[in-house]
Amino acid sequence: MEKLIITAAICGAEVTKEHNPSVPYTVEEIVREAKSAYEAGASIIHLHVRNDDGVPTQDINRFKECITAIKKEMPEVIVQPSTGGAVGMSNEERIQPVNLIPEMATLDCGTCNFGGDDIFVNTENTIKEFAFKMMGLNVKPEIEVFDKGMIDMALRLNKKGYIRDSMHFNFVMGVNGGISATYRDLIFMKESIPSNSTFTVSGIGKAQFEMAALSILLGGHVRVGFEDNVYLKKGTLAKSNGELVERVVRIAKELGREIATPKEAREILGLGVK
Repeated sequence: MEKLIITAAICGAEVTKEHNPSVPYTVEEIVREAKSAYEAGASIIHLHVRNDDGVPTQDINRFKECITAIKKEMPEVIVQPSTGGAVGMSNEERIQPVNLIPEMATLDCGTCNFGGDDIFVNTENTIKEFAFKMMGLNVKPEIEVFDKGMIDMALRLNKKGYIRDSMHFNFVMGVNGGISATYRDLIFMKESIPSNSTFTVSGIGKAQFEMAALSILLGGHVRVGFEDNVYLKKGTLAKSNGELVERVVRIAKELGREIATPKEAREILGLGVK
């Protein structure tokens, strides 16, 4: 099997310090958490940004400040901005960080209920707009899918020329309103993507490490981090994103998967290839 790419989703848009005091808001805190994850073995930092008071923002200047600070400390790490933002943000807000021309950015390929009255809206035209923008800037999309139908949307847009071949998917599993975090459903998702694609699995909450282990065994890659789960184990809050990455590294070593460096991750994902 190819080496394991670990992505650290260090803060997200919804989780707060009330959930875990170590959730980063400020630029300095974001760098601290990115560094802890990178030093533990993460090649990719999946990045949302916040104002200092914790309010999520997609402001391009805040993204630029955070990315510059991260790259100053960790020049080799891959920084992957989110274009998901937070529920209720406009397309114009959400797409801003792509204008910084990162190596990768997320591309959400469908609408999903997020519990209560929260709906994460991604119309077909939104997806096309974001995909077209990324293609024009040679930013590789990580295709975020919360259910099988979102894979189908990505495949249709690939055929229409909005998304290039050798797609990279992130299976987000266990979200309220999305596909369940089970072995059966992971196999279903894996077998639904083209053979020349790669995939990462993001298990939400208590499913994080179970789904990580399954993805490692199936030849996939893994995302962990405070965005998806704030616990190291039941009842024990993680002290840092690095602790979550360290646990994945231990699991991978037990299962015989080596950890990819950022350079190796770029080669696996074809970053920079037009």
